[in-house]
Amino acid sequence: MFTWSMWMLCVSVFTIRPEEHMVAAGSCQFHGRHPKTRFKVEGEPVAMRCPQVPYWDSATTHVSVTWRRNNSTTMVPGEEELRVWVQDGGLWIVPASRGDSGTYVCTVRNASYCDEMSVELRVFEKTEASLPLIFYPQIITLSASGLLVCPDLSEFIGNKTDVKIRWYKDSVPLDQDNEKFLSVRGTRLLVNNVSLEDAGYYQCAMTFAHRGRQYNITRNIKLRVKKREEETIPVIISPHQTISASLGSRLTIPCKVFLGAGIQATTLLWWTANNTHVEDAYKGGRVTEGQRQEYSENNDNYIEVPLIFDPVVREDLHTDFKCVVRNTMSFQMLRTTVKEAATFSWEITLAPLSLIFLVLGGIWMHRRCKRRTGKAYDLMMELKTSHDSQSYE
Repeated sequence: MFTWSMWMLCVSVFTIRPEEHMVAAGSCQFHGRHPKTRFKVEGEPVAMRCPQVPYWDSATTHVSVTWRRNNSTTMVPGEEELRVWVQDGGLWIVPASRGDSGTYVCTVRNASYCDEMSVELRVFEKTEASLPLIFYPQIITLSASGLLVCPDLSEFIGNKTDVKIRWYKDSVPLDQDNEKFLSVRGTRLLVNNVSLEDAGYYQCAMTFAHRGRQYNITRNIKLRVKKREEETIPVIISPHQTISASLGSRLTIPCKVFLGAGIQATTLLWWTANNTHVEDAYKGGRVTEGQRQEYSENNDNYIEVPLIFDPVVREDLHTDFKCVVRNTMSFQMLRTTVKEAATFSWEITLAPLSLIFLVLGGIWMHRRCKRRTGKAYDLMMELKTSHDSQSYE
């Protein structure tokens, strides 16, 4: 009987309906303000999606989404139900006014969890002065064909495929029959053979119907035309084939690569030791690659990666070091070896001095011997002369 009672108690605990476990309103986790501020134009419809909803588990059920103005406990829509409402978790304001600017807090709640995040909304008067504040930057490469996208329209388009977008450049309508510009795939504009003159402000517009009224939705785009970056064949200009170093000293061998006008970011540069990457060949870090440097000299681009020995040991004298550079245009390597530098030796220095002293000593001895020989000859001649004189007497 006791076992049956405990089983019924456990069943009752785990079968309580989710509504009875709703999280208290004051226990929501606040995730701060969303980094993207919504800039909109006065008089146009605004639809803001709750930013944290996409991050919830798709299997989550019984989720409620509510909106409120910051520092207010009053939920949206409140008294403005005809102009402001919540639909499918999104906040709609049709049309928006400058008084709608402010911070809105979205709360997502289910039976066991609750979180909040704020969204900043700024509504500007539709003037030329406000244009730099509400444009969307986009980039297309020079001399190519590229697409401009009319952004932030998904809430208004939904699943529609027959959306009509009107395009303007500097407030002038673009001719749909113009080969330069072609409206494609609803929200996209194809720009053919892009030139520097194509840079500037573009505007895309569509019509949105609500409660029998038509509203214009416009998006301003600032197009920047970027020059095509081309790779060139890299040329290794250092190091030398042989580098002299003293054993036990710290040595840095720079590998410098010339790129000309080529781009630096896509060119790879590294060192190997006996055909093995340096970081794999020297686990202890005695020999390492230094920090990569990218710089320009006289409008030419260079990259450089040094090889650092700390210190040089005898093993390095028999190691094959290579500087390797590679990009989509070329693959090159340059071999270098470390040679022990000649050290100062008294024996080497005194050897020629000893030879000089020997030569000078030999000359001196030769002259001395020659002088003695001359004196002995003179003496013998004197003795002979004296002996001959006595004989005649």
